[in-house]
Amino acid sequence: MDRISKAEELLRELGGRARLVVYVASAPGSGKTRRLLEDGRRLYAGGKRVAIGWIETKGRPDLERVAGSLPRIPTRQVKIGDAFFEEFDYEAALREKPDVLLLDELAHENLGDAAHAKRWQDALALRERGIGVIGAFNIAHLETVAPTAEALVGYPVREIIPVSFLQSADEVIAIDVSPRILRSRVQAGKIVNEQDVDRALNGIFKEQTLYMLRELLLRTVDNLTLPVVRAGRSSMAAAFVYPKLDASPFLRRTAAIAHALDLSLEVVPAAGVERTPLEPIARDIGAEILHESIEPASMDRDALRAALVALPNGRIAAKLANAPLPYDLFIVGAGQTYLGQNPARSPYSQTSGDRLRVGYGRLTVYLGAAAGAGKTFAMLDRAHQLQADGVDVIGGFIETHGRKETAELLDGLNVLPPKVIAANGITYTEFDREALIARHPQVALIDELAHTNAPGSIAPKRFYDVLAVLRAGIDVITTLNIQHLEGLGDTVRRLTGTVVRETLPDGILALADEVILIDVTPDTLRQRLRDGKIYPPERIDAALSNFFRTENLFALRELALREALRARYRERIASPFERLLLTVDSRSVDLLTMSRAGRIAARLAIEFAIAHVTSSKERIDSSAVDAMRSEARKTNIEFIEETADDVPRRLLEIARAKPETTLAVSGTTRHPRWLQQPSFARQLLDAGARELLVLTPPETRIEPSPED
Repeated sequence: MDRISKAEELLRELGGRARLVVYVASAPGSGKTRRLLEDGRRLYAGGKRVAIGWIETKGRPDLERVAGSLPRIPTRQVKIGDAFFEEFDYEAALREKPDVLLLDELAHENLGDAAHAKRWQDALALRERGIGVIGAFNIAHLETVAPTAEALVGYPVREIIPVSFLQSADEVIAIDVSPRILRSRVQAGKIVNEQDVDRALNGIFKEQTLYMLRELLLRTVDNLTLPVVRAGRSSMAAAFVYPKLDASPFLRRTAAIAHALDLSLEVVPAAGVERTPLEPIARDIGAEILHESIEPASMDRDALRAALVALPNGRIAAKLANAPLPYDLFIVGAGQTYLGQNPARSPYSQTSGDRLRVGYGRLTVYLGAAAGAGKTFAMLDRAHQLQADGVDVIGGFIETHGRKETAELLDGLNVLPPKVIAANGITYTEFDREALIARHPQVALIDELAHTNAPGSIAPKRFYDVLAVLRAGIDVITTLNIQHLEGLGDTVRRLTGTVVRETLPDGILALADEVILIDVTPDTLRQRLRDGKIYPPERIDAALSNFFRTENLFALRELALREALRARYRERIASPFERLLLTVDSRSVDLLTMSRAGRIAARLAIEFAIAHVTSSKERIDSSAVDAMRSEARKTNIEFIEETADDVPRRLLEIARAKPETTLAVSGTTRHPRWLQQPSFARQLLDAGARELLVLTPPETRIEPSPED
């Protein structure tokens, strides 16, 4: 990036121009007004000229108190018949010209002789006139969501916001709230009047309706957060459809592996392929159809912004398998239609089942993209709400990281003293599991779920402590950053170039009753970092230049959005094959390939085996083979060792011994040359492999995550 574009990026992030920030929620009562007022209060305290354009506090004392501390734009009076209505006054806002205006209910249709027909149009016009706007609306009012919302709630959604409005916003942030919490707020009379509670619970606040609206919210924001990155760091998969191909099984099987790898899927029709028949399939699997045709055999290796490319077995696939690629290659066998529905397997599957019989506590996970997203703040805020409702809440272990706003939320909460452990000359403060269980509150707050406990602790990781607390019948609210999920280690490494050493199994999210996304944009995170709200001053510059690069934060945000969606649908996992058989050479780098292929198999909930087949003439690095064999034994993975005259053919025989097995192999790093031996992936195809998963060779240069 040249000096000018760097300066422009810095200006943009520092607020050098008026910005439009939009919060989108799944339903009324999600906390949009609170977020607007909190943002306004922080900006006002920081010296910005902030004014309330339109806010509905609904008479709540806490919101009235914050709103009363901020200047307001006087409303205009509109007379309709004999009644008078208050409306936002666009002209008055222009005269006052604050730095930032708070504008709720962006879908509202303006009454009377207004400057614009809709409030969202007011927001766009204000930004053009140099006034920043922070606004909000519910997802049901978006034009692409309204028809589905109408079918769910049974009445028309009349006030509509076009998708183009969201696309033009500088930041779009999802306000994710548990459907269970929303329903409890309705029952407590905090969202609708007492006489309307039953109707609301059977309408828009019906549990299934809330889950559907939540999914539509997260998918909408996910679609708006596609960063422009190079191929190897993309979060997209591309499936090439050719004439005479049975597209349905091909695309459905590709979608399954893309979903396991947390990739959005784009369907790329080749020349001569009709797009119309593909549209219902694409809709069904949640894919997009690319409008332009791309020929994979002749395109530049970095031209396609995809981390996985799928195409049918054939001449083009063989050519690509013979060359170094910046993406994984899924070569799909013609006529292969298998698509299994596998039960999600994890070390906690039994635990999850036991909870139905024994009465475990409920687990709520606040999930974020990175440090500083606001997970602990949201957890403490929820604790105050529960305490106000008479629930016995205690802070089991809270990490404020020196953040003033977070520390202030500890006031009024009961917090358990930490357990002090001295080991190897170092003093640690840890969560006191026994003291909490003895105290036995209704709800416990236990921060940083992925934390590694100090030497000498009862359990090696904090998530084991959380499981013990749940077994004791205590509800737990905890926090987690997306990069700490074990199954995403390879994806995080590919997207960000960093390795996260402090991880926990994905199964912990399958165990959770609620996974709540704490959404925040990369610009906001980087600004919080600059303001010293995430790391101490001496770490800020290094973090901005490495882990907290905008590209990395975009990628992590996408992963968090998609995992929040996956957490709702983990009962069964679709897989395009039953077993993955990885072929390895006698190289130490294949240990990394083993680890990656194993994680893919785990995400697909399928069998995994490793085959080390060599010819009698081949030189073998015995130390590398010993390390791979030992690693396979530790993880209880089948490790097949054989010698054969024709290695590719023997591997195919081993694969075909179990139906629906797909071979996986590490891709080549050499460019093909005349008279040079083909890549091993190409040799397998030439030997008759029907299907192949070619994985990009592992990078040996990696940077540690700053949070480890």
